[in-house]
Amino acid sequence: MSRIGRLPVAIPAGVTVTVADNVVTVKGPLGELKQDYKKAINIAVEDNHVVVTRTSDEKSVKALHGLYRSLVANMIEGVTKGFSKALVVKGVGYKVAVQGNKLVMNIGYSHPVEYVAPNGITIECPSLTDIVIKGIDKDLVGHVAATIKAARKVEPYHGYGIRYSTETVQLKEGKKAGK
Repeated sequence: MSRIGRLPVAIPAGVTVTVADNVVTVKGPLGELKQDYKKAINIAVEDNHVVVTRTSDEKSVKALHGLYRSLVANMIEGVTKGFSKALVVKGVGYKVAVQGNKLVMNIGYSHPVEYVAPNGITIECPSLTDIVIKGIDKDLVGHVAATIKAARKVEPYHGYGIRYSTETVQLKEGKKAGK
């Protein structure tokens, strides 16, 4: 049995989990999330816990067991605490600003790069070089962060570009002058 899949997920106070027609719905103080799941997996709410079981021991079903347990756990954490990702912009003259729900980035191109935040995501800029992405859907927060990061990949010689705040960049050595 899957080590992750067999663990029940506790439902905290203020959160309701409903399972109907192969859809798990989680409602909490920060919002509501829904997730479809395959018929090979059974999800049930028992004694204030969500229990995920599988119908067979096929390899593909075993793979889904831990996946859906983790997805439900992330949904519950998202509607209670939320998720956030922090990005750092590094470069001469590089800066970012938020205008409404739009992120405007001056990152070394001849024009400013604009990114419109999707529904359920808030983007904040505590300083000119920091970006904080917040939301209740872990997958969407990560996707938005990766999309913004891809607007200017980190250059390997000076380290200019957009990176995660926890990311370390290994810089390459430049050319050497004469012998």
